[in-house]
Amino acid sequence: QVQLVQSGGGSVQPGGSLRLSCTASGFIMDDYAVGWFRQAPGKEREGVSCISSRDESPYYAPSVQGRFTISRDNAKRTVYLQMNKLHPDDTAVYYCAAGGSYGSPYYILRRLASDSDYWSQGTQVTVSS
Repeated sequence: QVQLVQSGGGSVQPGGSLRLSCTASGFIMDDYAVGWFRQAPGKEREGVSCISSRDESPYYAPSVQGRFTISRDNAKRTVYLQMNKLHPDDTAVYYCAAGGSYGSPYYILRRLASDSDYWSQGTQVTVSS
């Protein structure tokens, strides 16, 4: 089955860390850009980070810059989102999406929001004391 399989997430105290994984099943991820999104209750979906197929300088939303790190391991068909110094405002359902890798990661992320080839099932991240 062709899909993105997401893992990781869960509950953590403020200041803690979590790592999300996004693995391609049934297709090769090498030529795809991957973006991470999140949606908190009552809020619009927010683009968090994006990495191109060329693994050039990733994009981070200002709200996560300096705390989150995106990386990819094409041999494992997996993109990771390492989340450090988590804050209650980071609580949301997180998704990854894969699509065409054209342009800078900032513009790729905007395009993936509405025009991606694959979406993951989503996973809950809860930051609470």
